[in-house]
Amino acid sequence: MKIFKGIQQEFNFKNPVLTIGTYDGVHLGHQAIIQRINELAKERGGESVLLTFDPHPRIVLFPEKKMKLISTIDEKIRLFESFGLDNLIITPFSKDFASTEAKDYVKDVLVKYIKPSIIVIGYDHKFGNGRQGDIHLLRDLSEEFHYQVDEISAQTIDEISVSSTKVRKALMEADIKEANKLLAHPFMIEGVVVKGDQLGRTLGFPTANVEIGDDYKLIPPAGVYAVWVYIQGEKYKGALSIGHRPTIENNGNLRIEVYILDFDRNIYGEEIRLVFEDYIRADKKFDSIDLMTKQIHKDVEEVRRVLS
Repeated sequence: MKIFKGIQQEFNFKNPVLTIGTYDGVHLGHQAIIQRINELAKERGGESVLLTFDPHPRIVLFPEKKMKLISTIDEKIRLFESFGLDNLIITPFSKDFASTEAKDYVKDVLVKYIKPSIIVIGYDHKFGNGRQGDIHLLRDLSEEFHYQVDEISAQTIDEISVSSTKVRKALMEADIKEANKLLAHPFMIEGVVVKGDQLGRTLGFPTANVEIGDDYKLIPPAGVYAVWVYIQGEKYKGALSIGHRPTIENNGNLRIEVYILDFDRNIYGEEIRLVFEDYIRADKKFDSIDLMTKQIHKDVEEVRRVLS
């Protein structure tokens, strides 16, 4: 897959079949559209092209809503590639970009630079200043600009909308199994390993403290999770704790810490990917460090069982 940052260049795609969207989560419904543009491109000896935006338009236009994203842009890139997309264009989204007149957006952005042979779009897709552009405008301009419009059905679009809502709801309820089923791939978070207070080491469970670089990334509720840990392409079993460490401190800081099973290496500063498999238990306050340590032993054994 080729990745392009920005859209101020002619791409010289061959018979491009284009779709446009934010694709947060890249769930089952999104995957169906990617499969469709791939098939249409193959039929005409062309290339599939997906135009997406970063930051997410809602974050720019409605910052007060504090939207949380299922997937960061880096996670989406990896998923798009895994589903066989030929070309990905990541366009910086801004209020200025949003104010572009709808016809100018079609003529001066889509047609000028991408030259689509087919635009695959949903019946409810809106674009341009005041969200005045839609599938009807695209059809009205199609003869003038020599492209076809392929409509994604209302049923498919409704399913995508429902799926995105259901994925977020499942994740916020720590229902990892349901979220992964709807996504048709496991939910993940990525970050950098930073130095903590090394308390886990004194308890016999040295943990990697993970710092998430994207403030908009959705983090599941406090609790213990069974995860697969990817470090430099290697895969390990992990017991992940998300929480505020109520037994030890009361400062309100959220901690993301993973105990990597059968692992003993210094990985400070390294990027780490945590792929969620299942929820183990809720975060809780223990009456003593000793009771907490006994529970950690049980958690690790349960994680080992789940991941085996």
